Amino acid sequence: MTDPAGESPFRILVVDDDDALRTLVREFLEGHGFEMFEASGGADMRALLRRQPVDIVVLDVMMPGDDGLMLARELALSSEVGVIMVSALGQETDRIVGLEVGADDYLSKPVSPRELVTRIRALLRRRRGGGEREKGHMFHFAGWTCDMHRRVLRDPSEVVTPLSVGEFALLRAFLERPQRVLSRDFLLEVTRGDDSDAFDRAIDSQVSRLRRKLTGRSDVELIQTVRNEGYIFAAKVDVR
Repeated sequence: MTDPAGESPFRILVVDDDDALRTLVREFLEGHGFEMFEASGGADMRALLRRQPVDIVVLDVMMPGDDGLMLARELALSSEVGVIMVSALGQETDRIVGLEVGADDYLSKPVSPRELVTRIRALLRRRRGGGEREKGHMFHFAGWTCDMHRRVLRDPSEVVTPLSVGEFALLRAFLERPQRVLSRDFLLEVTRGDDSDAFDRAIDSQVSRLRRKLTGRSDVELIQTVRNEGYIFAAKVDVR
């Protein structure tokens, strides 16, 4: 599967301590046109990412040493790579924890390879979505600046605030519709798409993460909860 902006295939990194499973996933995704990389754990993942940028990391949760939750949190803070977590822990609370630490999607084992491809494509569409519509758009609000084309958010002190793919999609939804109440269903649709097994508490967790990042460097609460209705981005937004 190639990047619509060029000819190079999208790059996927699979991080799992199970050699056989890693190989199976790599071979299946290569058959769908992705450029594949492998890592057996956190150290291998970090070493590979230092020399090779990727678009999405498919990350196992239960690994010795640095587990998947720790690595997902690290990726959310340090990069814009998409993260899909895969785990034998499939309860709703496990999925919420995965999403809270910064993952963009969460799949329970055993994973259907076809479903994994679908989730990867859906996440890539969200990452690349907007294309020309976003080009050159600068959003300014409460001293913050968000460059939609470069996908860079700067706080009032001009410090870059890292966002996960899902957090960026959520912020974009708010910035394009400021001072309007947005329902949870709408936010789920624009940030996760029809291909994702989404649920209300997932969007609540994602809103909470984004709110903390914004509130920590702002004097006002920019994202406010409207009881029984959804959320509203309270600040005035200027688009240039």
